[in-house]
Amino acid sequence: MGRIKTRFVKASGDKIFAKGAEEFTESFEGNKEVAKKYAEIPSKRMRNQVVGHIVRLAKVRANGEE
Repeated sequence: MGRIKTRFVKASGDKIFAKGAEEFTESFEGNKEVAKKYAEIPSKRMRNQVVGHIVRLAKVRANGEE
């Protein structure tokens, strides 16, 4: 089991992912750069949590489990 993400992290990640779904991949490092274009997240820790959720969404999309 992993850590549980807060409602803010999930909601922010979903909004950012919806804006640029085709640009996001399963790469955490690459997604950090892409996320900068769509949102300004003030803290490093929060950014990493949001991008981690986006990576999870990208993996689900890649497996066709939408």
